[in-house]
Amino acid sequence: MPKLVDVLLDPDAFADAEHLRRAAARKAKLRPREVRHVVVRRRSVDARGGQVRIRAQVEVFTHEPPAAARPRAWELPTLTGESRVVILGAGPAGLFAALALARAGVRSLILERGQAVSQRRRDVADLSARGVLHADSNYCFGEGGAGTFSDGKLYTRAHKRGPVEEILKVLVAHGAPMDLLVDARPHIGTNRLPGVVTSLREQLERAGVQVQFGARAVGLLHKDRVVTGVELHGGDRIDAQAVIVATGHSARDVVRFVRDAGAQVTFKPFALGVRVEHSQAAIDRIQYGGWAGHPVLGAASYRLVQRVGDTSVFSFCMCPGGHIVPAATDPDGQVVNGWSPSSRRGRFANSGFVAEVGAPQLLEAGLDPADPLAGIELQRRYETAAYSAGGGAFVGPAQGLLDLVQGRYTPDLPACSYPRGVTSVRLDELLGPFAAPIQAALRQVAQTMPEFLSPEALAVGVESRTSAPYRIERDPTSLQSPSLAGLYPCGEGGGFAGGIMSAALDGVRVAQAWLQSDAAVREARPH
Repeated sequence: MPKLVDVLLDPDAFADAEHLRRAAARKAKLRPREVRHVVVRRRSVDARGGQVRIRAQVEVFTHEPPAAARPRAWELPTLTGESRVVILGAGPAGLFAALALARAGVRSLILERGQAVSQRRRDVADLSARGVLHADSNYCFGEGGAGTFSDGKLYTRAHKRGPVEEILKVLVAHGAPMDLLVDARPHIGTNRLPGVVTSLREQLERAGVQVQFGARAVGLLHKDRVVTGVELHGGDRIDAQAVIVATGHSARDVVRFVRDAGAQVTFKPFALGVRVEHSQAAIDRIQYGGWAGHPVLGAASYRLVQRVGDTSVFSFCMCPGGHIVPAATDPDGQVVNGWSPSSRRGRFANSGFVAEVGAPQLLEAGLDPADPLAGIELQRRYETAAYSAGGGAFVGPAQGLLDLVQGRYTPDLPACSYPRGVTSVRLDELLGPFAAPIQAALRQVAQTMPEFLSPEALAVGVESRTSAPYRIERDPTSLQSPSLAGLYPCGEGGGFAGGIMSAALDGVRVAQAWLQSDAAVREARPH
């Protein structure tokens, strides 16, 4: 029988197959000549304490190992009849909810306000190249959700919420690289993720799941505090036994009509700040020192969490070898995000650097934390201010990172990956009360990573869509809205996820909750 053992090696030793075989043999208490093959099952980079090591779990074989087989897609039955569940949103939460329902033999209808990937690519290109925003098809809206044109990060701490490995296997079955099943912090890359999303959607359609693009819901149909369907822009009405709201963190109109229909909505803390950019070479040096550029390591990333008084400031959605992109959904709002290709070989590295927004911050801004939409209002204030500061056309207001800390104008901005261009602005003034904790946190970072505040580092505004600034409340057991039966808030748009993996897991959970509820109703009916 093969043995699983853990090894800890420097990058050169890990890259040397013979060295790796001997190290694995020692840990397995075998003679090197007894070990025929070593297969890496899990790996991660450990750069703590100034030492760079590869931490790996490897399987040791004393015979020929079986050939690595790509996981197979879930087998789905042929679905017929009416779609009993309507799903709002074709992001990871919506797609995996539909997949779990289909696996159980239930046909659903997915309504997506944006476009399929093929058209969405052109719409995103219009925004990046010409500053032309398509309000319903952009970096946030469309097939695959906000994650489609992103780094495709699949790391999550939500292991208690569901079968992470199963979600990864589904993605691999639909074209994601096999490395997802090995890397401790897996990612697909924006060049590959659209194809994976399309393949998954096409499998659902072949099984009988209905998918409509350009279908924007404008209201919920309900009677006696029970959801009965949805109304679309244009007047069409669709009946449903249940509605799963999986619309992502930026569908502000959806949360409004959900609240107006009677669902309980509350303010949820989020975060706001800037996106910082360095050369990837600088981040590699900071993280890996003399090992920077080693092919086994790839592009370095970082994760920063600082405490400034009572405020948490942290990095968000770090994109090694990536690009800053315009992620606006409003014609007068400036929003930035980031993405990376699967290779992560781009010239720059970028990350959000944001301060938490809770009840105290709302009160300071003159907003009422009891208002469930107060967070949206705060986002809008900063996004419109950033748009105006940039001069329109989604040009990014920017400031040298060191100048942001020191509170001064940057006369000559360094090179930047942002496609709409940048203009020099006092972001420390634009950020208002959020500037002080971000400045203090950057000073803390510079104490251990001085190069982080190099003259080539840049900040671009604003990073405001870190998560939904509200939560559509749901019962912890049934996962339904406690005040509007048949409504299932789901994923990031419901306030219950924070990324591709956690959203997909929540989609499966919600589908299973509805299946259990439906089974209970059927069992209770007289035979």
